[in-house]
Amino acid sequence: MSESQYPPGDFRAPLPVVQPGYGLKSMTDKLTSVVLTPTTPTAWFIVLGFAFTLLTGLLVALSYLLLKGVGIWGNNVPVGWAFDIINFVWWIGIGHAGTLISAILLLFKQDWRTSINRFAEAMTLFAVLCAALFPLVHTGRPWLAIYWLFPYPNTMLLWPNFRSPLIWDVFAVSTYGTVSLLFWSVGLIPDLATFRDKTVNPVLKKVFGVLAMGWRGSARHWARYEKAYLLLAGLSTPLVLSVHTVVSFDFAVSVIPGWHATIFPPYFVAGAIYAGFAMVLTLAIPIRVMFKVQDFITLRHIETMALVTLVTGMIVVYGYLCEAFFGWYSANEYERFMLKNRIYYGPYAWTYWLLLLCNFIVPQILWSKRLRRNIPVVFIVCMFVNVGMWLERFVIIVTSLHRDFVPSSWDMYYPTIWDFMTLFGTIGLFTTLMFLFVRLLPMIAIFEMKTLLPESKVKHPEGGTH
Repeated sequence: MSESQYPPGDFRAPLPVVQPGYGLKSMTDKLTSVVLTPTTPTAWFIVLGFAFTLLTGLLVALSYLLLKGVGIWGNNVPVGWAFDIINFVWWIGIGHAGTLISAILLLFKQDWRTSINRFAEAMTLFAVLCAALFPLVHTGRPWLAIYWLFPYPNTMLLWPNFRSPLIWDVFAVSTYGTVSLLFWSVGLIPDLATFRDKTVNPVLKKVFGVLAMGWRGSARHWARYEKAYLLLAGLSTPLVLSVHTVVSFDFAVSVIPGWHATIFPPYFVAGAIYAGFAMVLTLAIPIRVMFKVQDFITLRHIETMALVTLVTGMIVVYGYLCEAFFGWYSANEYERFMLKNRIYYGPYAWTYWLLLLCNFIVPQILWSKRLRRNIPVVFIVCMFVNVGMWLERFVIIVTSLHRDFVPSSWDMYYPTIWDFMTLFGTIGLFTTLMFLFVRLLPMIAIFEMKTLLPESKVKHPEGGTH
């Protein structure tokens, strides 16, 4: 049944990837005007001002941390890992959706990715940057301890343990960040050349010209570009699975009750994609309105990403069930105590039930097609998921550490104002970088969007298209 056969507003109607009425020139003019226009939306300044305020708090918190050490945080014995590692795992997870949208969906030739892949890739880079702060600063005074962490040959008595997953993290995250940066920067080249040719400002023309690296759009350039882009997509695809798998090994290879579980690698990967798609929606929904690109980031994208969020959320909930089952079925008294302490009578049990509310109960409304196409509802669900995925890391880390094997070593963990300033400060850093990106660089891949237009299909002599 064609779209025209449905009455207007019917939720059963198929949704377009790009709203009709655009040609090659009109699409280029519209998408380049987002950056080249001399006017900036007032909402952009409001969001950027709020984000920069949070970023200022991060600078204050980190300065005081370097002056005083980690004693300003709520970390203690036995909760040595707290907000620092919680935030590290949370930010790494958020960065996964960008690579998934750009690389895996490219290899599977999903055309709906074209409107959102560019700023999803940028989101990956900025999330990895926020995550990388925490392994550096959680030592308190890095200049006294950082050289103990890097795996380089040295003459000191204590070498880094190359069998430790903490060392694997260094290689996995750095490789992931490097490949993501290359993938993002290579994808920008044709659009930067378009900006170079469209702008009349001589300074911007030189800046975009340098960034475009001599791109002229010749057949040789396109052939080399497509090979490089496909190669980087192939390299990025296994990294989506490997990075958060390695991060999960930080916990799964230990003997701490609540961590020692083989379900952690797939459970962490699904959770990362879940958190990442929720964050993409959290950004895409206001940005599409702010810069008036609803014709390109359409309801089709919102609904499809909501479906992916729902599916990965159910996988995460299955991980919760497996975790509880393993704790009970193991017949290990420490695992069973951890399970009861986490869920029933522990002082942090409320965080577990709030986690289930955010990650399990609220997203169930996405089974309804009407609600998946209700943009305010989807945005609210994504905000619940963002909070819920942070709470998941809190539950895994704090509830497993604060009561371990020996009751005499038990202690409560209470975050300080500096913990919260660091957390919200990284949110400010992430938001500041994202909003600067969407204003200064092409947030939608112009040349990829053009391939969706009917006039971009070249007729074959036999009657087909390519």
